[in-house]
Amino acid sequence: MQRHSPIGRVSRPHPRRPAALRFAVLLGGALLSWVSARAAEAPAKIGVELNRLEDQGGSCRAYLVISNPGSAQYSGFALDLIVFDRGGTITRRLAVDVAPVRPAKTTVKVFDIAETTCGAIGSILVNDVIHCRDASGDLAECVDRLATSSKLQVSLLK
Repeated sequence: MQRHSPIGRVSRPHPRRPAALRFAVLLGGALLSWVSARAAEAPAKIGVELNRLEDQGGSCRAYLVISNPGSAQYSGFALDLIVFDRGGTITRRLAVDVAPVRPAKTTVKVFDIAETTCGAIGSILVNDVIHCRDASGDLAECVDRLATSSKLQVSLLK
């Protein structure tokens, strides 16, 4: 098909422009669906909040609030915790089993930090998740699924 321009020249439509436009639309749609699928695959963050510390004789009782907003259930979930004093020196290392972590549920886990007064604790580090298991089996890199926080002056880090 020929078109006449206002100057009187004949111009022909560019045959590659519709093909290039279709390709760009298809590529954009593919990228968008890939990004959406990747976002849908990401597991929900499991919240671990240091909520309370209370002295119990010569030990410190700690309360962790575990929040799982997602649909995954964890039958195994154990934290490797490192306790630092107010000067930043490691004073204790302990494993705390917080399983089961049920879907769409918030729970409280209580544990004692032996031979440590609460006032001596400066911070607690979630060093790793040493056991993480869901319905599909043992999982790696569960520490990346954690979101830590603290209601206290003592920080909970990862």
